[in-house]
Amino acid sequence: MLTKRIIPCLDVRDGVTVKGVNFVNLQEVGEPPAMASAYEAQGADEIVFLDISASAEGRKTLMHVVESTAERLFVPLTVGGGIRSKEDMRTALNAGADKVSVNTVAVQRPEVISECAQDFGRQCVVVAIDAKREGSSWKVYTHGGRRRTDKDAIEWAAMAQDLGAGEILLTSMDADGTKDGYDLPLTEKVAEEVDIPVIASGGCGNAQHIYEVLSRTGAEAALAASIFHYGELTVKQVKDYLRERGVPVR
Repeated sequence: MLTKRIIPCLDVRDGVTVKGVNFVNLQEVGEPPAMASAYEAQGADEIVFLDISASAEGRKTLMHVVESTAERLFVPLTVGGGIRSKEDMRTALNAGADKVSVNTVAVQRPEVISECAQDFGRQCVVVAIDAKREGSSWKVYTHGGRRRTDKDAIEWAAMAQDLGAGEILLTSMDADGTKDGYDLPLTEKVAEEVDIPVIASGGCGNAQHIYEVLSRTGAEAALAASIFHYGELTVKQVKDYLRERGVPVR
């Protein structure tokens, strides 16, 4: 079995890390460079940096914040939010990102996935999917969770893979910030549909939730924010918990 990754997430607004519930009621929790560096010291496998208001505000990612975060890290950094083109991806990679996450632009113009994969390699291209349950299925949302689309999340994940995505960052909008656990059915269905790694996101409240999503679904990585931001657990404590239960981690 491949080792599983633990990935702290920095949701950034106006250059400051924030955290909310169901994508709203955002509270400031710290400075991205210092937080990313601290998480790396705890044993984080990667850091995800999402400029969560960039797409909704029609602006590009705050690259000076990306640069100041990247220069302090040795683990991979994934950057997303406000990426609208192959040129924006190049700018993010030049600023120090190892991977770039696309969501809104990928839904609006799916060929951007192929363009970026062709120029930079599919390992650099992460397609973020923000999904909300409707009955027995899940719909894709864009613009930081503000706009509903007609796309089915599972079908969209498969299409993104076919277009060249190297990874899926899957966030359950229903679970986001609730600390009630990941959406296991959603994560399982997407992981079954694709061969590329799936990062589970949304709903982590404790180490047991991470254990559940990594042992009961095909997710290759678990992303969390609140439990780390508020000092409830360290990355090392989560990894120790997983090792004790037979989940291979780095």
